[in-house]
Amino acid sequence: MSKKVVILDAGSGNIRSAARALERVGAEVEVTTDARDLLGPSGAVLPGVGHFGAVMNKLRAMRADRFIERRLAGGAPLLGICVGMQACFSGSDEAPEIAGLEQFEPRVGKIPATVLPHVGWTRVQAAPGSRLLAGLDGKSFYFTHSYGVLADPSRARDQHGEAIEVSWAHYEQPFIAAIENGPLSATQFHPEKSGNAGLALLKNWVEGL
Repeated sequence: MSKKVVILDAGSGNIRSAARALERVGAEVEVTTDARDLLGPSGAVLPGVGHFGAVMNKLRAMRADRFIERRLAGGAPLLGICVGMQACFSGSDEAPEIAGLEQFEPRVGKIPATVLPHVGWTRVQAAPGSRLLAGLDGKSFYFTHSYGVLADPSRARDQHGEAIEVSWAHYEQPFIAAIENGPLSATQFHPEKSGNAGLALLKNWVEGL
């Protein structure tokens, strides 16, 4: 029996590619612009591309922040992608005046690299025991971003101060590539653009719903 997954269309994100990829791994996918739909299905996806502030302003205008909080409080799985992952943190230096969803403590910062944005395939070191990246340790995924979570991955915490599972990558310095914390999972990279490795990750997530 297929699992129903809703993708929130907040006007930012590679919605069609994400929907196709999830369908390929067996999910029944619905794209919605109504944040209330986040409360029903087995899984929900929060994509995001572009400016952190624009994404957060749109989410709040849709009241999606409230429904995301309710979904996670009920233990229902949510997957954030790219800026959808960054939105889960306390805020971003890209828009210092705008708060994130505050599920995790560190701020998102500009990557101190010689060349930005960081675009292309980069290997990811999976967190020990990661379910999201089961069988995928050391595989390469597709990234495109100038901002990321640059805190020491071993010190990342949720809003309660508890350690979270962190998978990481390296672009002149380590940064968080994926997180797992109870019902909330997120990736800085784009699994829907990451070929077979990305499909395998999405399959891991869907099978865990």
